[in-house]
Amino acid sequence: MTETDLPAPEEIERWFTRDDGSFHFARWGRPIVPVVFGVEDQSLPPLKGAIEALVGMAGHHMAETDPELGTNLMLFFLKDWEELLEVENLDRLLPELSSLVPRLARAEASQYRLFRFDEDGAIRACFVFVLMRGKQTLLPAEEIGLEQAVKALLDWGPGAFSSRSPLLRGADGLARLRPDIAALLHGAYDPVMPASATNAAHALRLFARMQRDVGSA
Repeated sequence: MTETDLPAPEEIERWFTRDDGSFHFARWGRPIVPVVFGVEDQSLPPLKGAIEALVGMAGHHMAETDPELGTNLMLFFLKDWEELLEVENLDRLLPELSSLVPRLARAEASQYRLFRFDEDGAIRACFVFVLMRGKQTLLPAEEIGLEQAVKALLDWGPGAFSSRSPLLRGADGLARLRPDIAALLHGAYDPVMPASATNAAHALRLFARMQRDVGSA
């Protein structure tokens, strides 16, 4: 990857811009502890392996347990949204669950993420909901894990992947992370960078960090 392959600062800014025009960036401020619900046992190792690989690539860390929450990245794989209402005690973690489920059903959403943040704005927890229907059921577990890990590692804006997936499929048929997204994740998790930002100028800092990484490669 070269500097000419990097997204422009304006594109990076768009990835973290909300529907109301505000800018919001956040990364994890603590080690990630994933737990997966709703999949067969054989799918667990490749799913978690993909998450672990991407977290390591970004320069972040995983742990066996979160001292406050136990687990902090919860992935639910469902056949329909109403299944969420049957998950024991989930409404305690997500008080908005009873209104969220019918909203997702009406919108015919295929996946959804909810983030919780620390006092400094860093991500402290993420709830990932994925409907397993149609073509989604044919994808390898590794590919599903990779996509969901990308989308859970940062608090992306709604338009970040609306027209283009964060993954690329190679000639061998395997899906891999796009080089520009990999560079962004690595830059976002640089220790000198803040864990959260609401000023769009942060996109320029991310771009500069990506340029530095490409230049030193």
